[in-house]
Amino acid sequence: MQKRVLAIHDISCVGKCSLTVALPILSAAGLETSVLPTAVLSTHTGGFTGYTFRDLTDDILPIAEHWKSLDLRVDAIYTGYLGSARQIGLVEQLIGMFRRPGTVVLNDPAMADNGVMYTGFDAAFAKGMAGLCARGDIVIPNLTEAAFMLGRPYTEACGRAYIEELLRALTAMGPRIAVLTGVSFEPGKLGAAVYDAASGKTDYYFDERVEGYYHGTGDVFASAFLAAYLNGKTPGESIRAAVRFTLESIRRTRAAGTENRYGVDFENALPSLIKDVKG
Repeated sequence: MQKRVLAIHDISCVGKCSLTVALPILSAAGLETSVLPTAVLSTHTGGFTGYTFRDLTDDILPIAEHWKSLDLRVDAIYTGYLGSARQIGLVEQLIGMFRRPGTVVLNDPAMADNGVMYTGFDAAFAKGMAGLCARGDIVIPNLTEAAFMLGRPYTEACGRAYIEELLRALTAMGPRIAVLTGVSFEPGKLGAAVYDAASGKTDYYFDERVEGYYHGTGDVFASAFLAAYLNGKTPGESIRAAVRFTLESIRRTRAAGTENRYGVDFENALPSLIKDVKG
């Protein structure tokens, strides 16, 4: 039976990220994807100015209540960018409404990168996001987001012992599986680490580091990870698929000379993801 994912992210109409990334990736992997947009923006907020922002906070619960009246059932709940602390609380309510035994809740705490919070967010928001992630099964932060949620100073000096301690601290909040993106132990290599608290196993996967900042790659990675995981892959296999897919998307973008702020060419990399996910 086809699995259904409920994806809760914003819609940035231009600049591939959030729902315009999650929906096609999950759908291509054979997962029915229902969406709950938290906001609609003309572009994402990274690298663009003058963008429009339509807050959809007041629509979240009415949409959820209508779905509840339909007895809508979901196999996974996938949260990403949330526009306010109030939305965090509403999403917590929504998880309580739709979570059943076996439902996978994956939280991507999209709020910071490179040691800096995104525009409009602060330490209080990070604390609220930590509370949301504590209710999930899988959490996928980058190194900055992990440090901020755990109330620690951000550092770029990340050895293996530090990464593994961070992973365990994340699962100690509540999730069974923690994934860290942006992990690197040697020049020219970049990847991810995953820890499964149930098995006590930590896995890594590294590939080529491509210099430069590419918008939306966190959403590409998290969506690919979930696509693999819901297709029966292990956490270690899932980070491998997600790293490989993200890297191919970046390589295609760089080869084409596309302006980075418009996102990466994940569309033409989808066949390789499906091969990894379904193989």
